[in-house]
Amino acid sequence: MACQILVLYYSRHGSTQRLARAIARGVESVDGCEAILRTVPELDTSREESGDINVSISELKACDGLAMGSPVWFGNMAAPLKHFWDQTTSLWLSGDLIDKPACVFTSSSSMHGGQESTAMSMMLPLLHHGMMIMGIPYSEPQLHSTTTGGTPYGASHVANSSVQLSDDELALASALGQRLASTAYKLKHN
Repeated sequence: MACQILVLYYSRHGSTQRLARAIARGVESVDGCEAILRTVPELDTSREESGDINVSISELKACDGLAMGSPVWFGNMAAPLKHFWDQTTSLWLSGDLIDKPACVFTSSSSMHGGQESTAMSMMLPLLHHGMMIMGIPYSEPQLHSTTTGGTPYGASHVANSSVQLSDDELALASALGQRLASTAYKLKHN
């Protein structure tokens, strides 16, 4: 039975989507783990959708682990992602997410654009659901050398210099996906 990791994101200009895909590759590098890439619907129906499938509450309930990402919006998670979490009360009441591992990731247009506060804002509903939050440990060498994105709070991207992820950002996103998947696999099979 495969360990299913939900990689859930909202992306406005593609940077958070690129991080989601890098995390998914990290997840799938772990034997027995499968990444399920999902997004949330736009609140503004005049905006174009990302092309990925929208998440369902049942997919969130069934996942063995969760990676969640959002661009920085005034130091907070994006409204479409927050709107999705506002609909998860049934999972909170039933305790379906308790003890599942989770991590967060984000992107901003500047180095000091609010990545850490956005990561922490995404952690709040996860903590209320009883999930176990994972970051990136300093044993990852790129965390010491990055001049773009990547924090102990989670993977990140600074989009001011390039729309492409830097080598450090890619390595940290992949490492976070691997760590999440390995932990979820151990929890599921113990």
